Amino acid sequence: MKKSLIILIVILLIGAIIAGVKYNDLKKEKLEIRKFNLNYEEYNKDNLNGLDITTLINRAISNNEKFGVEKNEENLYNLEDENCIEIYIKMIINNTTYRMERINNLGIDSFIEYFGEVSFKCIDIKYHKNGRIKSMTFEAKEY
Repeated sequence: MKKSLIILIVILLIGAIIAGVKYNDLKKEKLEIRKFNLNYEEYNKDNLNGLDITTLINRAISNNEKFGVEKNEENLYNLEDENCIEIYIKMIINNTTYRMERINNLGIDSFIEYFGEVSFKCIDIKYHKNGRIKSMTFEAKEY
């Protein structure tokens, strides 16, 4: 009887330890996601300039490269990858939205030259199911 009780207590303790470790891992993962998102959410403003946008584009591209996000035949990142971050730029002048890869391929220096002093505002943020930033859309204010 005592032996069965001791075995039951040991099993319960092991179960509690495993549950505690899992809970701690989930808590740590959520904290890492929150810290990660803060690096992007700080751009959720109404008064950014083109230099801020290029910094954000470079950060997103670096993230996608770091996590090995695949590109399709058009050289665009796979948006379904949970590590992918996409930045969209909506231009009022022609009511067209551009993906960051297009801007990068045309040349960040050209973007800075023409839009470095233009004001932008964040108009949309989307998140992956895992809680990480998925995309941000910025709109150029009138210039």
